[in-house]
Amino acid sequence: MNITKFNPVQPSDSLGKWIDNLFHSTLSDVIGSDNTVSSPSVNIVEHEKHYMLDLAAPGMSKQDFSISIEQDHLVITAEKKTENEETEGRFTRREFSYGSFKRSFHLDDKINRDGIAATYEDGVLKLTLPKKEEAEKRSASQTIEIQ
Repeated sequence: MNITKFNPVQPSDSLGKWIDNLFHSTLSDVIGSDNTVSSPSVNIVEHEKHYMLDLAAPGMSKQDFSISIEQDHLVITAEKKTENEETEGRFTRREFSYGSFKRSFHLDDKINRDGIAATYEDGVLKLTLPKKEEAEKRSASQTIEIQ
C-alpha cells in the first residue's frame, strides 16, 4: 500500500491557465489599455527596382515619427504623448497617455540610401527603399592588372 499526502485544495485547470496567462502577459494586456504601441506590424515586399516597407501605426501623425540611418541600420522611432485636463467647478480631471516604439532594419549594400523616401497615410508609414543600379554593383571577384 502506498501512502499519499492528502491535498484538499487543487486549482482547476482553467484557474491554472488563467494564472499562467497573467504572468506571461504585459501590463496593458491585463488592464486593457489600447493606447500602448509596443511593436507595430511590418510588411516588407521586394519589387524589381525597390523594396516597400509598410509599418502599421494608427492614431499617430507624421510629426510623431523619426527615421534615421545609423551605421548599417534604418531606425524608425515614434513617440506619442496625450494630456487632457478638464476643470468643472471644484473638480479637475487629468488624463494622459504615452506610447512609443523603436524598430530597426539592417540595410545591405543593395539599397540606395540617398533615395529612401517615406510617407504616412491612413495609419500606415510607407517607406520606399530603392535598389542600386546594376552598374554600381561590384562583382564577387576582381582581377588587378600588374603594370
